[in-house]
Amino acid sequence: MAISLRLSRGGSKKRPYYRIVVADARSPRDGKFIEKIGTYNPLLAKDDAKRVVLDGERASYWLGVGAQPTDRVARFLDAAGLKERAAKNNPNKGKPGEKAVERAEERAEKLKAAEEAAAEAKAAAAAAAAAPAPAEDTQAEAEAVIAAEVEAATEEPTAEAEQVAEATAEETPPAEA
Repeated sequence: MAISLRLSRGGSKKRPYYRIVVADARSPRDGKFIEKIGTYNPLLAKDDAKRVVLDGERASYWLGVGAQPTDRVARFLDAAGLKERAAKNNPNKGKPGEKAVERAEERAEKLKAAEEAAAEAKAAAAAAAAAPAPAEDTQAEAEAVIAAEVEAATEEPTAEAEQVAEATAEETPPAEA
């Protein structure tokens, strides 16, 4: 017969209260048990003395007989100094998942493309401002060149302009109707 030290749930809905019991490992969680050796009330503060009440003498007896504690009860026994529990270490616990990493990379690429496009636009604006003002006789030629550029830009947008438009469309929330 396998004996375990475990928690047996009591209390009402959303108000848990646990008994620390010695039970046959095959019996149901809240079913028949051999002996009650303590209580655990998770609703109390962590520093409250009544949060975990444990009969250390009986717990050490059952450990000596060969009872196996569950993980949670092993923590209580370790805190009481009755049984040493090896600390577990999971270094991958805080790392983001694969899809989160992919999304972060995509966001970084779009941000980089938007920054490059903004830098190019700023450089183009600075170059236009630094260009000498056209004379009166070349004014008509300059207007014709600008009109041709505007017409070409409206007909077929460049790949960079499409990326900037997509990046700004994703960043701005849709307007409510």
